[in-house]
Formats: sequence, structure tokens, C-alpha cells
Amino acid sequence: MSFPIELIFAVLACLHSFVLPDGQGDALLAMKNDLNASADQFANWYPNQVNPCTWDKITCDSGNNVISVSLSSMGFSGTLSPKVGVLKTLQTLSLQGNRITGKIPKEFGNLTSLTILDLENNSLTGEIPPSLGNLKNLQFLILNQNNLTGTIPDSLSHLPNLISLQLASNSLSGQIPEHLFQVSKYNFSGNQLNCGLMSQPCASDSGGSSRKPRVGIIVGIVGGLLGLLLLGGLLLLLWKGRHKGYRSEVFVDVADEVDRRIAFGQLKRFSWRELQLTTDNFSEKNVLGQGGFGKVYKGVLADNTKVAVKRLTDYESPGGDAAFQREVEVISVAVHRNLLRLIGFCTTPTERLLVYPFMQNQSVAYCLRELKPGDPVLDWSTRKRVALGTARGLEYLHEHCNPKIIHRDVKAANVLLDEDFEAVVGDFGLAKLVDVRKTNVTTQVRGTMGHIAPEYLSTGKSSERTDVFGYGITLLELVTGQRAIDFSRLEEEDDVLLFDRVKKLQREKRLDAIVDCNLNNNYNILEIEMMIQVALLCTQASPEDRPAMSAVVQMLEGEGLAERWREWEHIEVTRREEYERRQRRFHWGEDSVYNQDAIELSGGR
Repeated sequence: MSFPIELIFAVLACLHSFVLPDGQGDALLAMKNDLNASADQFANWYPNQVNPCTWDKITCDSGNNVISVSLSSMGFSGTLSPKVGVLKTLQTLSLQGNRITGKIPKEFGNLTSLTILDLENNSLTGEIPPSLGNLKNLQFLILNQNNLTGTIPDSLSHLPNLISLQLASNSLSGQIPEHLFQVSKYNFSGNQLNCGLMSQPCASDSGGSSRKPRVGIIVGIVGGLLGLLLLGGLLLLLWKGRHKGYRSEVFVDVADEVDRRIAFGQLKRFSWRELQLTTDNFSEKNVLGQGGFGKVYKGVLADNTKVAVKRLTDYESPGGDAAFQREVEVISVAVHRNLLRLIGFCTTPTERLLVYPFMQNQSVAYCLRELKPGDPVLDWSTRKRVALGTARGLEYLHEHCNPKIIHRDVKAANVLLDEDFEAVVGDFGLAKLVDVRKTNVTTQVRGTMGHIAPEYLSTGKSSERTDVFGYGITLLELVTGQRAIDFSRLEEEDDVLLFDRVKKLQREKRLDAIVDCNLNNNYNILEIEMMIQVALLCTQASPEDRPAMSAVVQMLEGEGLAERWREWEHIEVTRREEYERRQRRFHWGEDSVYNQDAIELSGGR
């Protein structure tokens, strides 16, 4: 039996289209194994399957070349496989938010098509491999919040397409290559880095070893003069900035001197007229929202960039313009993917304004309760991602900023959503900045009723744990879609506080009655239960009993919740029994008094 030659070629072409080139399937399986992934995390990664382009978290192009591997926040605790280096067509590698250990393999320098490398918030150690300088297409290099050591490779200075370089909160040392300050977005804070020109290697000299000491002396003198000129130039720029009212803003920690800062220039100082034009003279039609600090306006800059302009109406700055700029400086240092980035500011004798990127998906509160007909509902998967992203942003404010930043108004309305519906915590820049060496007592309670921790309301003392309380209420908003406080329920003789309603229903094992009806039963009840447990741990009456935000992140990632919850349940049972005992004693006392009165009234007259 014979087959037409055209059919044979067609079959061969079809088979060829399902073959993943260059052993990419083997590389992906090696990555899976080295990450210590559980079987259920990669249920459809079949070793005997020819075409891994159907596997979860993998994206391929039309030629079945792997172009994206996205494995963020999956709880991996293994290492990075050097075999990943064979994925020559890979454009995006995202492994942020895991617990990956070990070094970044030098083989990652072979990923010549890579545009995004995101390894943020892991436990990576060792040096940044110089081979990453081979990634000529790389646009985003994100290595924040790891344990990387050594110097920043000079090879990174030669990446022609680099847009964002994020190296904050590691243990890097040495000098920063000067060309890296030309990258559009960069963050080196939280390291022990020096700022200045990288020392250049001496050229080899054919005149013999007798001339080398003299060359070394000359180079040393020239280097010293260059250093003095650089320092003088920086001081001159700072002096001019102060006298012109301009202050640029990207800060880099100087080794062993936390309080010394050098400004390098990304934050913009806007003129009043510029923001007038941007917002159409602060037109009411451009109002995005209004809060305790003032109105927020949508605007468009001259280069067509969409922004949100916050016009502060009750800002008090006893130190005037200089004090406001100092506060802006501290705010601008807090750079994290889950925090709203500050673009610039404006000050006049009577005005204070802050300029932020425009978030097209608005706030979580809007998406939960103010959607217009036809707008998509926040699905459960997105709500989980928002919960974790918000927790990471607050953890950064509390544990990676110096001075640490207390938000003091954590709620769904202050969590914004970017174009990918990732959580971006806003308004933290307007919070009280708390120096760890000073008291936490504030003169004015800031916040929203229903979200304010009881000790903050009664004493005016804020801490990280007041934010944890507000975060717990925010989790309840995500689960229920309801407001933290609803006075309309007074008419129904129901609990006004969302926290009280949820706690009661949780005690009665009626979790289905808690969940937002807009989810249409499309959720995992075990995940609902887990999130409510985390929320109740965060909203305990005593601030000392509430977990730190770093512990909250771990619990949301599936680590340590069961133990804490068992302890909470034991305390709650004891507390409940004591309450009921007191109630019985109270009612017994009432009955005794009542009976005694009855006896006296029925006695002889």
C-alpha cells in the first residue's frame, strides 16, 4: 500500500511543528526538579510528552519555541537549574516571590532573547553573574529582596536596552558602575554600596616593572582629583537644587552610614502651571476620588503620560517647603512592585501636590463595590493575588525601609490595581514616618472607621501592628465584597461591623454565607477558610498577638498558618467560656434581685 508523497510531507511537517527544539523540554523538567516542585504544582508536565507548550505556566510562539516561564509565588524552596540556559528563545522568566536558594547560574547569560528576568523576593545567595551582561535584549532585571553579595558587575553597564534595574535589599557592596545611573528606573537602596566612579584597570606598560610604581602614583593622584571634582560637582548640584527649589530623588545607601544620602535624579519637581494644564485646571470631571488628605485628579502630561495628581488639602508642615521635601525624599526611597511609585511633586506657598502613575483599574474597593454594568468582577484567583501583593508591599514598608513607614489607613480603597490587576498599595506616602529610635505616639489619629485598630483609636499610638489590623479587615473585604462598617444594618438589628459578622458566621461554620455573591460560587472553600483565618489572626484585640507582615506573607504562601490557628482557637475557646461564665453570673444576680423584690412586695403590709 502506497501513500501520496504530498500526504507524507504533510504528516512530517505536522510532526515537526510539535517538536520543541534544542532540548527545551528537558531543560524545563530539570528546572522543575531543581525547584523541588510538588507533583500537584506541575500536574500536566509529563516527561514523555513531546510538546511542553501545553504545560501550565509555559507560553510558546507559533513555532513551539518557549518564550515565557511564569512561576511566581508558588512556594518553591529549591535552586535554579543551569540547564535553563538552553532556552535561547525565552523572553520572560519570572520566579519572584518564592523561597529559592543557591546562586544565579552563570548559564543564565546564554538566554540571549530574554527581556524580563524577575527573581525578586527569594533567598538567592552569591554574586550577580557577570554573564548577565550578555543579555543584550534585557529590559527589566529585578533582583530585589534576596541575599546577593559581592559587587555589581560592570558588564551590566553595557546592556543597551535596560529600562529597569532593581537591586534593593540585598547585601551588595563596592561601587556602583556610573553608567547604571543612566537607566530609566533603578533602585540600589538597602545595600552597602558606595557611590562614585568605578576605578578603571591600569593599562599594561611595556617599559618594564621599574615604571609601574610611578604609574600607580600618577593614577592615584588623578583618581583623587577626579574624586574631589565629582564630590564638588555633587555639592554644587545640591546647592543649586536647594536655591532653585529643585530636588532630585533616587537614594542609595552608603556603606555603614544609614543617614547619609546622595540624590541622583529621577523624581521630578513640577510647576503649579504644569499641573494645572495636566488636570484641565483641576476640573471636577477629572476627579478620580477624594479621601482624608484631599482630592485625586486624573491628568495627562505633555508627553501623553497618564498620571494621578493628589492635591493635599489638610497637609501640615511646620517646617515649610524644606520639611515637605524631606518627607518626599523618604517616601521616594520606598520602591517595590506592590507600592505606588511617586513620580514627582509640586509645592507653592499654599499648595502641596504629589504626582503618581495612573492606575487604569482603579482601586480594589471600586472593583468590589462600585463596578458599572459590563465591568468584570474580581475573580477569586485575582483576589488571592491582591491579598499576597498587598501583604508584600506592607512588609516592605515595615521591614525594609529606614525609617520604617507605618501606613495607618490600610483598606481596600487604598489598594490600587495596575493594568495586570496586580496590587499596588497607595497613600503610604502620607502616613506618619516612624523612626525606630523615637516614640510612636502621634498627635492625630488617621484612618477609616472599621479599619482602625482599637489601641490606636484609644491611645493614638500607631505601630506596624495597627497596619496589620487594617490589613486583616482588608482581607475580609476581599472575601465578602462588603464595607468594613455598614450603619444600614442597624435597622436590621444586625452587626454593623464586618469583623463582628464574619467572626460570628465563622464560629457557626457558615462560611458560604460570608463569601461575596458576585463570585457565583467560583472559589475554593478551603482557600476562603484560610484567608478568613489569616484575617482573624491579624485582627486580634491585643497588638502583641497579631503577626508581623512577614509572617502574614508566609501564611498566605501556606507556611505556619495551621499552628497559629490552633493557638488562636484555644485562646478563643477560653475567652468565650470566661465570657459566658460572667454572663451567667450576671443573669443569676439579676434573678436573685428580682426574686428578693418579689418577696418584699408580696409580704405583709
